[in-house]
Amino acid sequence: MNHFQRLMRLYEKAPIHNFYQGIKLLVDDKKAIISLPIDERYFHGGMAVHGSVYFKLLDDAAYFACQSQIYDYFIVTTNFNISLRRPIVSGTITATGEFECFDENIIRARATLTDENGKVCGTGIGEFMKSKTALEGLNDY
Repeated sequence: MNHFQRLMRLYEKAPIHNFYQGIKLLVDDKKAIISLPIDERYFHGGMAVHGSVYFKLLDDAAYFACQSQIYDYFIVTTNFNISLRRPIVSGTITATGEFECFDENIIRARATLTDENGKVCGTGIGEFMKSKTALEGLNDY
């Protein structure tokens, strides 16, 4: 099993994904794509997807685009900023993360969240750094 496949398995087995049913991750070199079918459980009182879901998908996509370049240690988010562009109420949404650079200890990536019509619903930019946890030490890696 290669590095990208191991990352996808690690993601799939994360306990939080018991809540985000149907979430899927694809990892490739410097890129990650996450899709999620919308469920009303993700709605705020105004009957649209809560911003926390935007954050999760954007952060995860940017994160795995970066982790695709790091083979030794699990990385962690140190800073992540999002912009919400439009409400989401149905369909399947897709977050695409793209690795930008590794500058000293900081790894950077951008992510875009689109609806099933390809309309941009949110964007994010994040910074990540290596933790002290070896990837090889993780049960599902």
